[in-house]
Amino acid sequence: MAQYKTQEDIEINLKRLRLEKDIAWEELKGIKGDFKEAVQLPNWLQTGYKMISKFSTMMLLKRVIK
Repeated sequence: MAQYKTQEDIEINLKRLRLEKDIAWEELKGIKGDFKEAVQLPNWLQTGYKMISKFSTMMLLKRVIK
């Protein structure tokens, strides 16, 4: 536990803690926005299209090589 000598020390520590809390809250809001964007349908479709195109290319190359 912290030992404070003056009221000013307490106020400085409270201000620092309040700022740390505000920073953490803003970071959490940013993560929430990133997550919402990541789970939208267009992103899933784009990822699926990329995977299918890579798989198709590999299968085509496999048939050409044989």
